[in-house]
Amino acid sequence: MIVMKPELGVMTLNLVVLMKQTFDTEEKVIITDGLLSEDGVKWIINPYDEYAIEEAVRWKENHGGVVTVVTAGPDRSEEALRIALAMGADEAVHLVLSPSDTGGMDEFTISHLLAKTLQEKQPDLIFSGHFSVDQGSAQVAVRVASLLDLPHVAAITSIERIDDSQVTVSRDAEGDSEHLKVTLPALFTAQQGLNEPRYPTLPGIMKAKRKPIEKRSAAEQLQNESYAPATERVALELPPPRQAGQILKGTVSEQVEQLVQSLRNASSLF
Repeated sequence: MIVMKPELGVMTLNLVVLMKQTFDTEEKVIITDGLLSEDGVKWIINPYDEYAIEEAVRWKENHGGVVTVVTAGPDRSEEALRIALAMGADEAVHLVLSPSDTGGMDEFTISHLLAKTLQEKQPDLIFSGHFSVDQGSAQVAVRVASLLDLPHVAAITSIERIDDSQVTVSRDAEGDSEHLKVTLPALFTAQQGLNEPRYPTLPGIMKAKRKPIEKRSAAEQLQNESYAPATERVALELPPPRQAGQILKGTVSEQVEQLVQSLRNASSLF
């Protein structure tokens, strides 16, 4: 919702960022009894969501507005919200998931939870990462847009303001680039290359510690409405270890013969 500040005579956009805390995929991942072991896990802001936060903060700096970061996650997600506030976000909403909630929610459920919160916020611009590095489904943000009946553009690499009601964006399109004019309110997911996320400054970190975080129970937010998961996880497994490579020796013809023989041994195609 665009708000007019009478004393300034300017329009203030309501900017919302959908953010997720994920485990650092660069660290060792351990699966125990079909679940991710959290022992010793390093938790970070989903890297693609960092682009979304940065773009919202830049928009505020260049055009004005208020940036609210929203996440659905367990208690530990507060740390990620503090980092987002230190990067320049103004407000934060934490939809707290209990341990029982975490195991029983999928993209369908989470998107309904976020959509109900955003209905109250009435945002003009919604940013999110293109996908999360832990699940990689790229579903939640676009599901939210659909539930709110908002236009959306995925994987944007640039966004420019036309006026208070329109923007132009560029997006990746299977190796090509699309350029679109979009009417606000709308939702955009951020692709790598949209910007270079800033590091929180010490003053920003100190200010973030004092900023309040609005906390809501996920169960209460859904108001006892039943949004049973639309998917069922059958198993969660690590990929098999990679086999050692084989160095071919000899002349080119000998190497070709070795390669063909290796392919025959490894498959039934020959």
